[in-house]
Amino acid sequence: MSRPIDVIIVNYNNRTDLLACLTSLQTAWPDTVERVMVVDNGSSDGSVDAIRSAFPAVSLQSLGQNRGFGAANNAALRASTADFVLFLNSDTIVPPGAIDGLHARAIARRAVAAGPKLLDATGRPEISFGRMLSPWSELIQQTRQRLAKSASGWARRYVDRLVAGERTVDWVSGACLLAHRESVLAAGGFDERYFLYEEDVDLCAALRARGGTILFTPAIHVVHLRGRSVSRTDRPAGAPSHYDTSHLAFYEKHAPFWAPWLRRWLRLRGRSIG
Repeated sequence: MSRPIDVIIVNYNNRTDLLACLTSLQTAWPDTVERVMVVDNGSSDGSVDAIRSAFPAVSLQSLGQNRGFGAANNAALRASTADFVLFLNSDTIVPPGAIDGLHARAIARRAVAAGPKLLDATGRPEISFGRMLSPWSELIQQTRQRLAKSASGWARRYVDRLVAGERTVDWVSGACLLAHRESVLAAGGFDERYFLYEEDVDLCAALRARGGTILFTPAIHVVHLRGRSVSRTDRPAGAPSHYDTSHLAFYEKHAPFWAPWLRRWLRLRGRSIG
């Protein structure tokens, strides 16, 4: 019988974490998962050979070059056949029952996309959801993210309360994002103008624009090793950061009034783009 989820993992020079992620899936194979699909963005660390050797059942697509996070996800999305896809970072560890539980909550709430509570390696929660990007919402998000890293007891209690309730949100993190495949395709998939960063917020915005509901559920947790896959993404010396480039592209697309102000702000900080 066909199972409703294809798991999609994009990898770039993150062999050790990727193998740990695949091991966590294989150790307690989710009842809902049909197959695991890995898209490799031209890694040079032996990732492709390691996958073929240790996980021959994994569906492996090697792009031969680093085409970016969104483009690589889209490549697997087009090859997927399941009802749902789970976009999963290579630097995650999936506990037993997490994917099945996330799917159950998405179905129960009739959500087009859903994300779990993300925990770091020490068990502290991330702020993995939020409101649509704007200068004000970004200020709130950055404040919450600083509190999530704080050693203050007050900050920890605040963050624990913040992530304690299941709710409808504007976006959930692409580190672990379950979505209805046909809905993602109808929304155009990931916008490939974002090489890295903001593509998850953009995709959730496109899904909401078509009437979809985005769900954050703390009933499920997944361990996220906080950006270790991102840290390996290269760029030419002196080039703008992927974050700044994607950030500006997002504002130009969704909030063009603010884009010139963001461009000026980046210039003042010595981070000009274009």
